[in-house]
Amino acid sequence: MTHAFFLTDDPWLLLPSATGGPAQRRSLRTALVEAHEFGDLVVEIPTQKAAVLRQVMLAVVVAALGRPADEREWAAWHAAGRWSPQQRQTLEDYLDAHRDLFDLFDPVRPFGQVGGLSTAKGETKNAALIVATSATGNNVPLFASRTEGDSYSLTPAQAAHWLLHAHCWDTAAIKTGAVGDPQAKAGKTTGNPTGPLGQLGVTLLAGRTLFETLLLNIPVGAPPTSTDLPQWKRRDPSAPRSVGSPQWQTRAPEGLLDLWTWQSRRIRLFPEDTDEGLRVTRVLVAAGDRMTHTPETEPHTMWRLEPIGSRTSGKAKSGAALPRRPLRLQPGKAAWRGLDALLAAERESREAGEKTSGFATSKILDQAGGLVSELGEGYPLRVELCGIAYGNQSAVIDDVMFDALPLPLAALDADSDVRAALLEVAAQAEELATAVNHLTADLRRALGSDPIPWDKGQRPGEFVLHALDPLVRRLLTGMRGVEDLERIEAGQLAWEQLAWSRTEDIVDRLLQAVPVGAFAGRTTSQGEGKPEHTHRASSAEASFRRRRAEILHRADAHRRNSAALGST
Repeated sequence: MTHAFFLTDDPWLLLPSATGGPAQRRSLRTALVEAHEFGDLVVEIPTQKAAVLRQVMLAVVVAALGRPADEREWAAWHAAGRWSPQQRQTLEDYLDAHRDLFDLFDPVRPFGQVGGLSTAKGETKNAALIVATSATGNNVPLFASRTEGDSYSLTPAQAAHWLLHAHCWDTAAIKTGAVGDPQAKAGKTTGNPTGPLGQLGVTLLAGRTLFETLLLNIPVGAPPTSTDLPQWKRRDPSAPRSVGSPQWQTRAPEGLLDLWTWQSRRIRLFPEDTDEGLRVTRVLVAAGDRMTHTPETEPHTMWRLEPIGSRTSGKAKSGAALPRRPLRLQPGKAAWRGLDALLAAERESREAGEKTSGFATSKILDQAGGLVSELGEGYPLRVELCGIAYGNQSAVIDDVMFDALPLPLAALDADSDVRAALLEVAAQAEELATAVNHLTADLRRALGSDPIPWDKGQRPGEFVLHALDPLVRRLLTGMRGVEDLERIEAGQLAWEQLAWSRTEDIVDRLLQAVPVGAFAGRTTSQGEGKPEHTHRASSAEASFRRRRAEILHRADAHRRNSAALGST
């Protein structure tokens, strides 16, 4: 029996109304043509959003409409708040013309898959294989409610999401060898990298409506070249760079559409009729195209600029070192702690030194910074960062990372007072955490113990950063549309006063837990002929309070002034 599920016209995208209310399933056609009527895309896990936007939604928009030639044209599109009648018709015509290529279960050219893909023994695997949160093989999430033996039954909508997710984020290592793959040996392929997005920290921008979100994530520039095609137009097995057969290549992307719709795996979904309706219960995942490196045209990542010395070394000349590499996210680290990279505009990137790395922000964030006058400094821009931390040779998923920041557009101006204020706040938070860690180290010395190694154990500074997190986010929101220097200073003073209080609470708990012996202290010597030093809890506390006053200088000055006025 032939099954069909057309992504163009069958509902599979979960979208709420832009004015609020419960999300409902929509077709790709409805979602794109009426994008101004919808809010943010709803997905099972954050990394699915990047996969759906890049592999389908953004790619269809650019393939059908091209992209704004420059920032002026981008601003004109954005000012309309919706697609023009001509653009709507162009989108409709494109989806009509390519409708057959968007059938998830077409027997010959299924969307994002290889028709007839098989192994020599005809094996298939549980559909859990493409579900990143499932227990399968060595990838067993802690406290998972399912086991590898449980069967997965995916609706066509769910299967579409996880199919796209696998192309972007699949784990590395051994993959099933498919019939027709000349590079498969003994029924398997080895050396497979993760999906291309697994190599970077993805930076997406979100606006007030789906329409605005789509535009914010499209970089301006020339239209796609004749060789830059989305994967659905490269399904002919005989075509160059074909993704319609088990054969795969190691190459660089031809352009933006090729990059966004990269087929890092050869996949086949097996649908069947069940009592619950059409479901995908079995899959086959084989090796797919391998990207030589992340191209500098990648618009959705921040960059680490390699030290100049490494570029001029013999190693760099051999091609092993690139001038810039994607900046990956760190598990457990809030996005605002990386503001120096997030706000390192391409026009004013923090240059690399001889031995030190530099940073540059993503192309789309840099582009948004150049559109402040069109969007307005009070525009409610949200920056969403997501990534995956892999473990055990990247063959398992250790963590899925996600954070969202309300970012004032003025912060993207290298000369703005808002940017300087936010960078100072982020630096102050890190310095407070370091000061508390030093306090703890001094208290341990007063007890005759060694400090906690920097790379082991739970350090109290992390509690400080956790306590300061909501304060920083509140400040980011409050700085939207603020231009007056006095208001910025007032905001920084309020932040410092709250940070002072939150840090005081943590330090009080640390001091209360210190045994009495720490106040008597412990005397140590650095060696024969060198002066002795006595470590006391009181000295450690005094040192911390001096350091905190230096870090939160506005709050300290305000306290001193208030005390002086109170004594007169």
